Amino acid sequence: MTARKARARALRRSDLARASGCHPETIRYYERIGIMPPPPRTDANHRAYDDTHVARLRFVMRARDLGFSLDEIRELLALFDGKAGSCADVRELALRHVASVRARVRDLERIAAVLSDTVSRCSGEAVPECAVIDALQGAD
Repeated sequence: MTARKARARALRRSDLARASGCHPETIRYYERIGIMPPPPRTDANHRAYDDTHVARLRFVMRARDLGFSLDEIRELLALFDGKAGSCADVRELALRHVASVRARVRDLERIAAVLSDTVSRCSGEAVPECAVIDALQGAD
């Protein structure tokens, strides 16, 4: 038995989930869409994850926490795996993502301002007229 195979026997999907904080169904999904590589199998045909799977899953989860899309994560993983690109490519992808996040923040600030203004016109009393409902219906 090789050292890799012995190491791979250490973790089943539930162990990987506990080690990474990721739900087992999410791990299954990431495998299905190619974000996570399929694990080797034991002689009993059980999935056998190892520390490389834990590290990769943590990488994916951190990228998701930072708002990267699955397509962006695929690009990052290709760079992480050394298949293509350089640090300059990672930087460019990250800068595009920062610009996207800033645009979403501006949109959310605009939405918050509109909602705040609408709510401020709402009396909050037990009456049938409601400024919020009127605004949502376009009666504003």
